[in-house]
Amino acid sequence: MPIGVSSSCLYPMSPAESLEILGRLGVGTTEVFINAPSELTVEYAQKLNRIKNEYGMKILSLHPFTSFAETTMLFSEYKQRFFDMLDYYKSAFEVINTLGAEFMVIHGSKLPARITHEEYFERFALMIEEGKKAGVTVTPENVNKHLSESPEFMREMKAFLGNDFRMVFDVKQANRAGFNPLEFAKEFADDIVHIHVSDHNKTADCMPPSKGDFDFAKLFEIMKKSGYGGSYVIELYRHNFGDPSELGEAMRYLEGLYN
Repeated sequence: MPIGVSSSCLYPMSPAESLEILGRLGVGTTEVFINAPSELTVEYAQKLNRIKNEYGMKILSLHPFTSFAETTMLFSEYKQRFFDMLDYYKSAFEVINTLGAEFMVIHGSKLPARITHEEYFERFALMIEEGKKAGVTVTPENVNKHLSESPEFMREMKAFLGNDFRMVFDVKQANRAGFNPLEFAKEFADDIVHIHVSDHNKTADCMPPSKGDFDFAKLFEIMKKSGYGGSYVIELYRHNFGDPSELGEAMRYLEGLYN
């Protein structure tokens, strides 16, 4: 099934602890959030692989722990920091390959921008090229309060990158930024390679699927029409649900809708 759950849902548990719990819940598809430098190593990836293999799981993507610092480390006025970070990300690519994953997710720069959009896109293009050399797809994610939150910015990025433009789409981030998630998804359906899902209503912007009023069936319909063959990974914050069993319930709810 294309429905999965992210290890980030159980933060601040370690990725290994989170993966173990998700495996016990019957989750077959997941992504991994790396939270510390010691976890962005082949040795730690091999530890995760032992858990993944025990439960027959597939890891799709990786978020590096550096997401919080990408504004300064990748997209500031100081170019050398970017090139140093690009070298550092080669270790992330090795970890992604060890895990058998495909995507590295980049949040990008927070608002306001420190460099021009053209400079931003040029640097992202270099990251994509380095990823290609390692067989990894480097993707921007639409994130609230970041440049990537708006469809307009993503249109500019797509125009600059051309066929290299791929993106991770996050339902809650689109909603938080004030954009209709279904319209956002429809516009970029042909470019989306990975999707983060959560529910929401008028009083809460991040809930387990089935608890709010988001039209997941419509999202599935939009993406199926575009030929999307990727997954939908539940991504919540730990305070958005109670017992971890709720993650399994949400996953099964989406599986029922998808069928």
